[in-house]
Amino acid sequence: MLLIYLKIIEIFGKFPSILFPIEVKNIQRGKHGSDSGVFDTEGRFVHSKFEEIFSKHALKHSNALTFDELKEMIKGNRVPGDYKAWLTSYLEWKFLYVIGKDKDGLLTKEIVRGVYDGSLFEHLEKRQSEKKINEIRSI
Repeated sequence: MLLIYLKIIEIFGKFPSILFPIEVKNIQRGKHGSDSGVFDTEGRFVHSKFEEIFSKHALKHSNALTFDELKEMIKGNRVPGDYKAWLTSYLEWKFLYVIGKDKDGLLTKEIVRGVYDGSLFEHLEKRQSEKKINEIRSI
C-alpha cells in the first residue's frame, strides 16, 4: 500500500486524496520504463500498442491472456536495469489479473481495454451482479 501512495505522490506531486480520483489530465505522469506503451508520453491512447498486447502475447486465446502469457508480456516490456519499473509493471498487471480474470483464469481484451478507457469498474460491477443473480437463481 505504501508503494501505491508513493507512486501517487510521484504522479500528482501532492499527498493523494483518500477518494483516489483518476486525474486523466495527468495520466502521462504514470508512465514508466517497462510499461506497455499503450499511452504515449503525452497521455494519448495508442490503439496499435493495445492490439499488440494480444497479437504478440495471447497465444491460446486471441482475445484473452493467461497468467503465463501475461508474465511473458511483462518480461518482454522490461527495460534493462530499470528494476523499479519492472516491479511497478508486474504489480500493476498482477493486480489487474487478480481482480479482472474470468472463471477460466483469463484476462480478456474487454477487461484490459477497461483499464485504458475507464470502464474497468463498470465491467467488474456487471460481472459481480451477474454472479449474484446466478447464485440466487440456483437456490
